[in-house]
This record gives sequence, structure tokens and C-alpha cells, in this order.
Amino acid sequence: MLELKGIVAGYGGTTVLRGVDLLVPEGSVVAMLGANGAGKTTLLRVASGLLPATGGQLVLDGTDVTRSSPHQLVTRGICHVPEGRGVFPSLTVQENLILQSLRGEEKRAIERAVEAFPRLGERLSQVAGTMSGGEQQMLALARTYVQHPKVVLLDEVSMGLAPKIVDEIFDFLARLRNEGCSLLLVEQYVTRALEVADYVYLLNRGEVAFAGEPSELAGEDVFTQYVGADIGH
Repeated sequence: MLELKGIVAGYGGTTVLRGVDLLVPEGSVVAMLGANGAGKTTLLRVASGLLPATGGQLVLDGTDVTRSSPHQLVTRGICHVPEGRGVFPSLTVQENLILQSLRGEEKRAIERAVEAFPRLGERLSQVAGTMSGGEQQMLALARTYVQHPKVVLLDEVSMGLAPKIVDEIFDFLARLRNEGCSLLLVEQYVTRALEVADYVYLLNRGEVAFAGEPSELAGEDVFTQYVGADIGH
């Protein structure tokens, strides 16, 4: 279980998050939605240790990990897939997978990645940066499958991809959930996110404007009220 308690964070002298409380229960999918600039990416960066919080606590399975480094959080089971294809573009697909895997499990990691995304099996010797955007995103997501994480943080993983690839990615997210991973999902396809989520948080200008179940956001008017956006986009 991942908890963010009263998180305050920002960049330089600018505060972006203002006392955010958010809970990701074990084995659940939590969608975090909001307009551009609401603080969604900043919150994921805090949760993965990439951005230190200036206030509040980050708690994982009851342990305060607020001051942990990104590497320490990875070893504790947090995996962050950032926006924009988190791969090493100059390395081959196989080299990327080896770097992402746990020591001694490299062969099994490649097998698991290829099982999840068969297309990667056809690209093992290809330089990652020469693949299509969808294939690069598959490679980025494969990290969540080979590291055996407890909590996966996903930032706009479907952005700019063809609908067929988006379907494959959401099928993969369902597989992660079925294997017991908790997911914190920032997603531009609001309707798709609400379909898979157990809980949803709406951020508005760095604060939680709504927290509850997706069924409570069934009306477009409710979503517009909180974040000024159309639920269909």
C-alpha cells in the first residue's frame, strides 16, 4: 500500500502540490486525473523519489520512505514509467531489458517481456531509438513486468499512440493488476482510465478536488465542475 500524506512539493520557489493526500491500496488501480498543470506528473515524481517533498510523508507498506532515493524506492517495489518513452534509445531492446532486470534474472526477464509483448521478441537486436513510438512504449512498460514491483506509477503511457496499441497497453495493465500489482495511473483517455480504476482522484491546481469511486464521476458535469475538462477526452 502506498500513501501520500499532506504532500507539498514544487520546483524552485514555485509550489505545485499543496497538501495532497492520496492512497493506493494493495492490488488496486487508482486513476489520477486533472487538467494540464494540475500537478499529476509532479506527484508521480515525488512518489518515485525523483522530486523531494518539501512537506508531508511518503509511506510504503507502513514504512516512512519520504527521504528514500529513487534507487531505494525501486528496491522496495516502486516502478515509475514516465511520460515520453522511458527507454535507453542508443541501446538494443535486449540491452534495455537486461538493464531493467534484477541481477541473475536477466534471461527470465527477457522471456517475460517477450511473453507480454511478442513484438519485442522480434526486435531484440534492434536499437530501441529506431523503433516506432508504440514499440518503444511496450519496451518501457516491460520494465514493470520484469522488476516484480509492488506499485507501478504510469504517466500518460498511451499518449500519441494508435488506438490498437492503446488497446494492447490497457490489456497489459489488466495483466499487471491480475498479478497483484497496484497501479497509480495518469492517463489522457479519461473514459478508459475510469473503466479500469477502483478509485479516482481529481487534482486541481495542486490540490485534491475529488476522491472516490469512478461511478461517482458518471456525469460529465461532475468532472467539469472539478477540473474544467470534458470527461470524453
